[in-house]
Amino acid sequence: MNNTLLELKNISYKHKNNVILNKVNLKINSGEKIALLGKSGSGKTTLISVLNGTIKPTQGEIKLFNKSFEELDRKQKSKITTIWQDLRLIEDLSAEQNVNCGLLAENNFYFAFKNLLNISSFKKAHKYMKLCKLPNSVYDKKIRQLSGGQKQRVAIARSLIQGSNIILADEPFNNLDPKLITTIKNLLLENIDNNHTKKSTKTALVALHRLDFLNDFDKVIGIKDGKIFFNIKRNNLKKLHLDKIY
Repeated sequence: MNNTLLELKNISYKHKNNVILNKVNLKINSGEKIALLGKSGSGKTTLISVLNGTIKPTQGEIKLFNKSFEELDRKQKSKITTIWQDLRLIEDLSAEQNVNCGLLAENNFYFAFKNLLNISSFKKAHKYMKLCKLPNSVYDKKIRQLSGGQKQRVAIARSLIQGSNIILADEPFNNLDPKLITTIKNLLLENIDNNHTKKSTKTALVALHRLDFLNDFDKVIGIKDGKIFFNIKRNNLKKLHLDKIY
């Protein structure tokens, strides 16, 4: 049985004649927890942007659930959620409104309008904000009033509320203290559904700098100059692999 959720076939991406990704082939299977390693500028963020459909590659094919992106509707595409390094929060909305934005894919314009007017229900948002250890005092504060670590957790709660099959995360542990890192790492990698119970379908690809987090992952991908240099089980990772990309 084919359990591939996301597949890249011979993907390349150029920007202003600069090759950012170069003939990348990758399969992400159901339930895998993958760490993506590489220096700044190696292509990690661009790879994540291609995987979630934000960037259209110069060449190659992307498949989600064995269908090309062009065949998918908005709700199907929402099965991938992304935690961006730059967070992409809406500064003029409150923390709870930003978290509620994670529900837009499964709701209609009326929901979006109520959220914008701050009259929608935040019950579900608050559950995920509590999971991310955000205090009640920040729920109704504007994003611009929050600390860097609080903003980080709002972005993570916004992603988790979607209940997506696949989580892509670009350096999600920035601005977090060690205790919070453990909490957030468990939320991203443990299989938690919308009722906060464990299930076996969550799949995650997380771009990292810190090698001390690798024990929580099944596989490790190393990228340099837009090329994948290795894609191996975490237990097989050796210094010689890391020397290729750092």
